[in-house]
Amino acid sequence: MNLQEYINSLFVKEDSILEAVIESIDANGMRNISVSPEIGNILTLLVKTSGAKQILEIGALGGYSGICLARGLPKEGHLTSLELEREYADLAHENLEKAGFGDQVTYYTGEALKSLEQLKKEQKRFDFIFIDADKGNYPNYLEYSLQLANPGALIVGDNVLQRGRVFDVSHVDSRTESIRAFNQRMASDPNVESMMLPIGDGLLVGRVKE
Repeated sequence: MNLQEYINSLFVKEDSILEAVIESIDANGMRNISVSPEIGNILTLLVKTSGAKQILEIGALGGYSGICLARGLPKEGHLTSLELEREYADLAHENLEKAGFGDQVTYYTGEALKSLEQLKKEQKRFDFIFIDADKGNYPNYLEYSLQLANPGALIVGDNVLQRGRVFDVSHVDSRTESIRAFNQRMASDPNVESMMLPIGDGLLVGRVKE
């Protein structure tokens, strides 16, 4: 048993709702790149402990992470989710409805940067922002997240280790460089308190100072 298997044996329980989401993703011919079960558990825990009521999710896919985020919300809370593909957003909404959160989620479809600009124009503000979309735009997503975040908000980025490529100097591709830039900004921004968790493919959690 390795470290990941040990962690999962203790903290990852059978979950028919999330298993059905994975099945629906496969059935629709979509890439199964949802967050891992342990990351899903962490997201729920972070939302609950932060007391977040307004969540922004950048990257919906089939709704796996959306359900994990929504599970941490109070009944009056709301999830705003951005997804490039309308087909994916429709599936995600269907899965959140089955999980009992259909009335607590709104989807914006199309390019995330355009949706983020729209949210900025609408003067929306969020208590929790989860970034799990195209890695090349992570630095851009972070810039918008900082503008859309309430004081004390959490900004969380997934896949920040890129299977070790971020700390392997031999990797100089654009995707890896974008994640390095994201990590560096989160680590050095004077207005953000942050730490990277080496679980899954790496989770970076930052709190916007009040």
